[in-house]
Amino acid sequence: MDEDLARYARFGGTAATNLNAVILIWVLLAVLLILLLPRKYIVVPFFLTALLIPLGQRLVIVAIHFSMFRLVIIVGLCRVLWNQIRGSTSSRRIHFNPIDKIFFWYSISNVVTFTLLFSETQAFVNRMGFALDSLGTYFLLRLAFEDEDDVDRAIKVLAVVCGIVALSMMNEQLTGRNLFSIFGGVPQFTNVREGALRSQGPFEHAILAGVFGAIMIALFIRLWWRRDSRAIALLGVVSSVIIIITSKSSTPLAAGLGVVSVVLMWPLRTRMRILRWGIVCALIGLHIVMKAPVWSLIGRFGAIGGSSGYHRYILVDNFIRRFNEWWLIGVKDTSHWGYDMWDVSNQYVAVGVSGGLVTLALFLAVIVYCFKGLGLARKVAEIDGDAARARGFWALGAALFANIVAFFGITYFDQTQIAWYALLAMIAALTSSSDSARLSAPQMEHPFQIQTVATLDRASMRKRNSKGSESRRNLASACSPKNISCQWRDRVG
Repeated sequence: MDEDLARYARFGGTAATNLNAVILIWVLLAVLLILLLPRKYIVVPFFLTALLIPLGQRLVIVAIHFSMFRLVIIVGLCRVLWNQIRGSTSSRRIHFNPIDKIFFWYSISNVVTFTLLFSETQAFVNRMGFALDSLGTYFLLRLAFEDEDDVDRAIKVLAVVCGIVALSMMNEQLTGRNLFSIFGGVPQFTNVREGALRSQGPFEHAILAGVFGAIMIALFIRLWWRRDSRAIALLGVVSSVIIIITSKSSTPLAAGLGVVSVVLMWPLRTRMRILRWGIVCALIGLHIVMKAPVWSLIGRFGAIGGSSGYHRYILVDNFIRRFNEWWLIGVKDTSHWGYDMWDVSNQYVAVGVSGGLVTLALFLAVIVYCFKGLGLARKVAEIDGDAARARGFWALGAALFANIVAFFGITYFDQTQIAWYALLAMIAALTSSSDSARLSAPQMEHPFQIQTVATLDRASMRKRNSKGSESRRNLASACSPKNISCQWRDRVG
C-alpha cells in the first residue's frame, strides 16, 4: 500500500485477526440480543459492545478489517431494516430531515474525494469502512430512536458504560495497569506524561477517553433536568468527571468546561443571537489588534502539563495558509508542513485534508443544522409550556458544543466516533417535524399548533415579541394543517 495511505488505513490492510475468546463470546451474545430483543432495547447490547471493546480487537476477512463495533453495526442495521421492510408495528417509517440528508452527503463526499485523492483500491476500501462506521451507526440509531423515551433509555445505558470506564480508569491511576488490556487492543501499562498517569480505559488514547466523558456529562444533565432517573443521571455525571480527571488531558477539560458554560447560559437563551455576534466581533477585533493571528489562541490553552497546544496552533495555521493544497479533494500528506505535522490532531483539519473544501463545508453544515433544529425544538417546547423538554434540548446543544470544542484538539478515530454519531442521531430524531408533532400533540389545544411550523417574517416576529400574550394565536394562524412540514424561522433570541 502507498506509504501515505497507510496513515489512514483502518479498514483495508493486511494485518492478522486479533480476537480474544472472551470478546468473541461477548460479541456473539450481543448479536443474539440485537436480533431477539424488542427494538427499543437493542441499544443496550449495541452500546455495551461498541463502546467497551477496544478497537484493536478485529476480525480480518480477505484483508478487510471488521472491528467489533462494525460487526454489531451490520447486525443492528439488518435488524432495523428488516423491521422497516416487513412493516413491523414496533417500528415507524423514518422521515428524512435536513440533518439526515446533509450527513448522508457529507459521508458520500468523503468517500468520493478520498478515493480520487489516492486513486487506489485500498483507498476505496478504507472509505467504505468509514461509510460503514458513519452511515451505519447514524441510521441504525436514527431508526432505533423513535421518541424521547428511546433517547433517554440510550442515555441510561451510556451512564452504565461511563461507570464501567470510570472504574477502569481509576484502577489505572492506582495500579498503572489497564484492565481492558486482558482483552487485547490496548497497552497493559498506562502511559505516563510529565510524571502523570494518563488513563485511557478501552479507548485508543487518553484524550479520546476524556472527550467521551465530557460529551456524556451534557447527556446526563439532560436526564437530571427531565427528572428522569436522577440516580442514574448522578452516576453518569460523577463517572464522567472521573473520566475527565483521570485522562490528565487539556482537550477533555476544555470540552467539559464548554458543557458547563452552555448549561449556565440557559437564562440567556433568548439572547443567543446577540451573544453569537458578540463573539464574532470580539474575534475579529482580536485578530486586528493581535500580532499573531486570532487562531493562535488555540496554543494558549494548556491546563495540563505537557499539553501540545502550540502544535495544534501551528497545524491550524498551516491548514489556513496552505488552502491551495487541500481545497479541491484534500492532500495526501501533511508532514511537509512542519515538525510533527503528520499528526493531524484536529477534526476540522482532518476532514479538510482528507476530503477537501466541499466535505469540510458539509461537515460544518451538519453541526449548523443540528443547532438550528435544537433551537427550533426548544422554542416550540417553551411555547407549549414544557420546560423539562426545553431544557432537554438545551442539554443536547451543550453536548454538541462539547464536540465542537474537542474537535480543535483531537481527531475521533476510535469508538468515540460512535458517541458522536449517536448524538447526531438523537438530535435528528427529536428535532424532526413528525417526532415533535407526535410528542407534543397530546398537550395541544390545536393538534397542528406545534406539528405545523410556519415561516414567519421579521415583522411578524417583532409583533409577536411585543405582544407575548398573542404568540400562540400568531403561530396557529400562520400554520396550515395542509403544510405540516414547513419551517419556522424564529428571529427572537
